[in-house]
Amino acid sequence: MAIKFQYNKTSLNNLGKQLKMRQNALPTLKNKESALRLEVRKAKEKSAKLIEDLEAALKRYDYLAALWNEFDAGLISITDIDLVTVKIAGVKTPELKEIHYEIHEFNAFAKPAWYADGVAILKELSRLGIESEVYMEKSRILDWQRKKTTQKVNLYEKVQIPGYQEAGKSSDIWKTRKTCPKLLPKS
Repeated sequence: MAIKFQYNKTSLNNLGKQLKMRQNALPTLKNKESALRLEVRKAKEKSAKLIEDLEAALKRYDYLAALWNEFDAGLISITDIDLVTVKIAGVKTPELKEIHYEIHEFNAFAKPAWYADGVAILKELSRLGIESEVYMEKSRILDWQRKKTTQKVNLYEKVQIPGYQEAGKSSDIWKTRKTCPKLLPKS
């Protein structure tokens, strides 16, 4: 990338400052990229594990399938889901704090004995499903930020730093020509 600059002292000082800033920022950006890469992998693994746990729980309760027809669907409902924002490598991500359920009263003598267990089963299944969705969203956000950080690292490494270095070399030649015009041939 050709960096546009003027052949004066102020412009050349700014050129040096820009180069130094990018060289100093590059290691931090590389560390952020590797941290995000690790966190994306962790979030995807956690989401996959939660989905596996959900499928295993569904299989574990498969034998109760005939009984679920008797279960009152309005007995339990989710009223609220509390999410908190957690920063990971400077990126805000969601994290599940708590799920609020509303359990309607039922007569334990008139309903089957397994209704209380049914409520606990539904709580567990809903928690697994919601938590896996939160981790999928977290991995999506982190992956998007990782891609942006990778682009910035590549921009600095492959385009801007070499461009500023090349501009610095050009300015060195200009300084030499101005101070010692007899040493360099005119071009």
